[in-house]
Amino acid sequence: MHRQPGVLVIWDYMEANNLADFPRPVHHRIPNFKGSHQACHAVRELDVFKRTSEIKVDPDKPLEGVRLVTLQARKTLLVPTPRLRTGLFNKIVPPPGATKEILRICATSQGVKDYSVPIGLDAKVQVDLVVVGSVAVSEKGWRIGKGEGFADMEYAMMMSMGAIREDTPVVTIVHDCQVVDIAEELLDDHDLTVDYILTPTRTIKTGCKRPKPQGIIWHKISYEMLERIPILKNLRYREKQAGQDVILKDEHPGFPNARKPADSDENAKTGNTKLQTESTSAQIRQHHVGNDSLSTKSETHGALTTVYVGNIPPGTRVSELKSALREFHASPLRLSWQGAQGRAFLDYMDKMTAESVVSSLKGLSLRGQTLRVEMAKNQRNKGNGKKIHRNVLLKSNFSMPLAGL
Repeated sequence: MHRQPGVLVIWDYMEANNLADFPRPVHHRIPNFKGSHQACHAVRELDVFKRTSEIKVDPDKPLEGVRLVTLQARKTLLVPTPRLRTGLFNKIVPPPGATKEILRICATSQGVKDYSVPIGLDAKVQVDLVVVGSVAVSEKGWRIGKGEGFADMEYAMMMSMGAIREDTPVVTIVHDCQVVDIAEELLDDHDLTVDYILTPTRTIKTGCKRPKPQGIIWHKISYEMLERIPILKNLRYREKQAGQDVILKDEHPGFPNARKPADSDENAKTGNTKLQTESTSAQIRQHHVGNDSLSTKSETHGALTTVYVGNIPPGTRVSELKSALREFHASPLRLSWQGAQGRAFLDYMDKMTAESVVSSLKGLSLRGQTLRVEMAKNQRNKGNGKKIHRNVLLKSNFSMPLAGL
C-alpha cells in the first residue's frame, strides 16, 4: 500500500502521547505499543488459533507475545528472516524440556537466532495462521505497514510455494489508536488484508472479502529487489522453469527504458560477478589445461575461493547446473563436475563473491531435489600455500573455465 500522511500522524501521535515502548522513536517501525502483550495474549481466545498447528508470526517486537503464546501452546512457530536476506522462514525449535523462561527467550529476536533452523522453499509446511504487524489498520481489514512491503511479499511467497491456502486467516495486533479509517482506493492488488484485529481492549473480526495476494506479481518486482532478496530469485527461477510469466518491472513494456528479457539477465549481474568476468576470464583461459583435468599449478588458482554444491540428483547433467548458475548470475570462473558423486565445485575470484553466490543459491533445487550449497571446507592455497583440495580428480570428473558456461 502506498504510504499516506495518516501513517506519519499515527507515529507522531504515539510518540506525543507516550504510547510506545522500546525501541523508539516509532517512526519507520511497526510500533511496539504499550499493552502489546495483553493484546497478543488475546489470540488464545480465537478459534482460528485453537485449531492451528503451524503459525507464521512476523519478527516485530510488538508480536513477541504471540510468539510466546504459540510456543507455550506447543505449536510450530515460523518467523520470517529479517528483510528476507537469508531465506524465507526460521522454524523455532525450543530445546527439550524448555522452561517458561527459555520459551520467553525463544520468542525474542535473539531467541529466534539461537533456537531456530532455516526453512527453504522445498519445506513441507502448511501455515494455518498468519500474524503480521501494522502501522495502521481499518475495521474493514485494510492494512498499512511501514512501507517496505515485506509482509505482502512473504504472504505472496507462501502462496506461491503452497504453504498457505486462500482461506488462511490473517491476524494483526495493534494499539487502539492504530485502528483508523482507510480508503479502499489506496489499496493495490498486492496489498495484504487482515481478517482479525486484536488491540488491548478489542477483538475485531473484519469480515474482509477482498482477495489476498495469490502469488508474486512479477511485473511489480524490480531487479534491485531481486538482488536484495536471494530467495526471490530462487522462486522466480522455479516459476520460469514451470513456464509461468516472470517478466519483471524493469522488463515490462510500460516501464521507462525497459530492458529486453533476453538482455536483462546479463545486465543484472552483480558488480562482483561482472568484475570477476572482465578481469579474470582471459587469465583463466590462458591457464586452462583441458576439459579432462584440473591444473595443479598454484599460479593457476591464485586466491580463488571455492563453493561446494552437493546433493545433486543422480542423472543430472552438468548443463542443467550451468543453466541454473546462469539464471542466478552465479557463473564461476571454473566448474569441477563430479556428477557420479552428486557434487560439484565452483571457483570464484574472492571470498566475498563466493559468499554472495552461496546466499543467492540458498534453496536451489534441480529435478525436485534441494541442493546443498556452502563454502568448501578446504580451500586451496590456505596458510603456507599448501594445496589441500582436489589436486587429483577421478577420471569421471572434469573441469571447465568460465568460457564453458
